[in-house]
Formats: sequence, C-alpha cells, structure tokens
Amino acid sequence: MRLILYQRDDCHLCDLALAVLAEANAPEFDSVFVDDDAQLEARYGERVPVLRDEGSGEEIGWPFDAATIMRFLAR
Repeated sequence: MRLILYQRDDCHLCDLALAVLAEANAPEFDSVFVDDDAQLEARYGERVPVLRDEGSGEEIGWPFDAATIMRFLAR
C-alpha cells in the first residue's frame, strides 16, 4: 500500500489531517503539495486534504477521523 496525502501550503485542515493520521497510527505516507502543479490543483484544489491509496486508486477526503482512516487501511 502506497499512501499519498494531497495537501496545500498553509492549510489548517491539512494540519488537522496530519494529526488524525498520527492518531490512527497510519503507516508512512508521501505528502504531495498541489499548489505548484496545475493538474493536481485542478483535481484536488478544493478537496484537500485527500488521502489516496495509489495501489487501488481509492481516496478519502476531509473530513475524516481516526476510525475512518483505520477502516480505509483495513480494506
């Protein structure tokens, strides 16, 4: 499972998402900032933070809590 957290610079919700991922003991993930990529900005700009499993293509967008993350990881 390769996880990516799509986020923005100076994003309060993204900071909250990082805290929730820590609370859920999520495995290591990559952080990708959409601000400087027009294609990612168009896809995720209004939706960040978004956690994506690159293997399955499944995504969950904010708001999510630790229980939601644990279910996402367990599927």
